[in-house]
Amino acid sequence: MFQKMLIDGKMVSAEDTIDVINPATEKVFATVPKGTTEHINSAVAAAKKAFPAWAARPEWERQEIVAKMAQAVEDNADALARILTQEQGKPLPEALGEMAWSQGYMGHYATLSVTGRTIQDDDDFDIRMRRVPLGVVAGICPWNFPLLVPLWKIGPALVAGNTVVIKPAPTTPVTILRYLEICNEFLPAGVINVVTDENDLGPVLTAHPDVAKVSFTGSTATGKKIMASSSGSLKRVTLELGGNDPSIVMPDVDIPETAASLYGGAFLNAGQVCLAVKRAYVHEDIYDDMCEALGKIADAAIVGDGLEQGVTMGPIQNKAQYEKLKVLLAAAKKDGKIVSGGLVEDKAGYFIRPTIVRDVTDGDEIVDLEQFGPILPVIKYKNTNDVLERANNSDYGLGASVWSKDIAAATQLAERIQSGSVWVNQHINIGPHIPMAGFKSSGIGVEQSAEGFEEYTQVQVLNIAK
Repeated sequence: MFQKMLIDGKMVSAEDTIDVINPATEKVFATVPKGTTEHINSAVAAAKKAFPAWAARPEWERQEIVAKMAQAVEDNADALARILTQEQGKPLPEALGEMAWSQGYMGHYATLSVTGRTIQDDDDFDIRMRRVPLGVVAGICPWNFPLLVPLWKIGPALVAGNTVVIKPAPTTPVTILRYLEICNEFLPAGVINVVTDENDLGPVLTAHPDVAKVSFTGSTATGKKIMASSSGSLKRVTLELGGNDPSIVMPDVDIPETAASLYGGAFLNAGQVCLAVKRAYVHEDIYDDMCEALGKIADAAIVGDGLEQGVTMGPIQNKAQYEKLKVLLAAAKKDGKIVSGGLVEDKAGYFIRPTIVRDVTDGDEIVDLEQFGPILPVIKYKNTNDVLERANNSDYGLGASVWSKDIAAATQLAERIQSGSVWVNQHINIGPHIPMAGFKSSGIGVEQSAEGFEEYTQVQVLNIAK
């Protein structure tokens, strides 16, 4: 399968290509063009050229185009999901779930509206605040949700009146390329452009003088580089970065029920989710029982090729992350006790069984570092003040959760956690209408919701003397 880039309404090749590897087989699944600096410049120029006419369109027309994009996900969900599973690894039911999320998010974005307000209107002055589009938006996307995350950026950017250049992850570019080829039948030329690379063109895109805003989802280390690269022209930046998300489990919970929910929050997409449970703090009174319950669920997982019937967990998406996780797994075995999993199978594919590690604590690598994979450390605690301090003792603050039958007590504890999203008796309940933001090194700005939508606009005040 060969999938081209989209630049200025045309499907574009390049002199060189990139092999896209199926992580379940380690075989080449598809090839895509290896973009160059010239392709980035052409994409930005096309977006800049298309911007005035797109911004001048009535808002309802922009909403209508985004609604068509939502419909295109639904109409092509089965085919796109199979592509996504082959390049990303997640089981086909999860890939279909990503299609449903993508359609729902784009459908919601199609209802958004740019709003302003009247500040003063009297005999002397008519003062209004309005919101206007920024211009060209660069979206740089990760490999864990190859369709959903680009659409998080494309949808609000377009409705607000901006044009877009997307750079997908080099290991998962195929789904978004194929999807936008489908949408190109009704998209105005230059409004959306996609350039593929080997992670070498990010600085070219983020430093480009004609890019007004960069929206990035990925690692904190890369986010810092993007901030530095964008600073030369004072670009707007939205950075949704890493997390080492804690869950605090109080002693009064229903153990089987909570274990099932914790497992789901930790191992969705093989743990390759920025908001996944990364550290589970469990009260000493129920620690042994909770570790046992989590282990039994992990034992029942069916790990394999996501296209195979019955598979509940796919491979790690790429070799680099796989090798990193093997190092963390070795450290976890040294520092703690493996309750379930801990196995790296000697066969093709980047497979690691879901792993529960007990008897580890703060200071151990598997607790302090964001694993971004199917390894869950379970840490014992004695009292609320102690566990709160330990949960907050991190450079990150993206997501967290508290679990208890006493909702009032759990909420009081949740309010003291330094995290952009804190759930009570649930984890990863997100939606396009809910703000997503990070404390500390987990990011800058807001995605999703009305607040996130506004980040794709510039405030302008009209101050008219009567």
